[in-house]
Amino acid sequence: MNTAYQTENERWEAVAARDAQADGAFFYAVATTGVFCRPSCASRLPRRENVAFFGTPDEARAAGFRPCKRCRPDGLPRDMTIVERACAALDADPQARLTLAQLSEAVHVSPFHLQRLFKRIVGVSPREYQAARRGAALREALQRGEDVTRAALDAGFNSPSRLYDSVAGELGMTPTAYRKKGEGLRVYYASAATALGQVLVAATQKGICRIAFGDDAAELHRSLREAFAKAELVEDRARIAPFIEQIDAYLRGQRETFDLPLDVSTTAFRQRVWDALRQIPYGERRSYTELAAALGVPNAVRAVASACASNPIALAIPCHRVLQKGGALAGYRWGLARKAALLEAEARHAGVAPLEGDAAADLSRDLDHVA
Repeated sequence: MNTAYQTENERWEAVAARDAQADGAFFYAVATTGVFCRPSCASRLPRRENVAFFGTPDEARAAGFRPCKRCRPDGLPRDMTIVERACAALDADPQARLTLAQLSEAVHVSPFHLQRLFKRIVGVSPREYQAARRGAALREALQRGEDVTRAALDAGFNSPSRLYDSVAGELGMTPTAYRKKGEGLRVYYASAATALGQVLVAATQKGICRIAFGDDAAELHRSLREAFAKAELVEDRARIAPFIEQIDAYLRGQRETFDLPLDVSTTAFRQRVWDALRQIPYGERRSYTELAAALGVPNAVRAVASACASNPIALAIPCHRVLQKGGALAGYRWGLARKAALLEAEARHAGVAPLEGDAAADLSRDLDHVA
């Protein structure tokens, strides 16, 4: 947590110095002009007794102040420039692993401010952005037919263990299997409309290999074809219908568990996490910290979160039941709005207490955007 700019004296010193590193940490308003600004605003320095400080632009507006037209404290122009420079630094060498401190030094803002800006504008953290870039480079190399070792090195993975632990879930299979694109497999699939938008269910002879939600069935089909380009894909509504019926009943609150055979392959650690997710009772929730502790690896919270995010089978492996330690919804592979809707519905049907605090606010906002 950032401990800078917490007191009014520290904030005033930042305003007096026009400290750009304080931008985003707080905002100041001037009673005589009715305007609020960023700490680095180049406007004439006001008298201290006329200045009030706020944590967000919304707080300043609620107090009756309007945004400065010079520094645009409620807009993104300067923020966008900072993030664009950060992205350019990361894109310059996808193989590099820049720390947040190194990246913030490159764009001349504090690590705390950069992390917050990057996440707000790009939607992911700089670390997640780098991981996505490496994953994209790996997919492109494997699609060109390069062997796994060469593709991994070119994409910036410096060891086989790091490669398999980082991307098996994202690719939906091991890198070797991804390169083969499901060669030799027959995959049956079908999609249907549900209360959460379109759902696509895919299964091999052994069991379900994918349950994915989206807004567009065609896009879900395209993603499946991309992942299993060399497999024999067979649209078979009759075969998949019983699975979709279970999903529909679950979403309507008519069942709390699934009776679905699963066919997923991943690392041993991620399999342990997915098994633990299936043990969380309907209507209950866990934090990533609690899940890590239950697995006997209390220091592996980040790895547990990564395993949840890589889950290819929505609902049947209920990663939506895991929240951040403070109660925030955190990420969800199929969209936060769907996660919010699932948690709200489960709480209602199970008769348990609704979410509180940050999670309740997130849920209220996100439910408005459910497909």
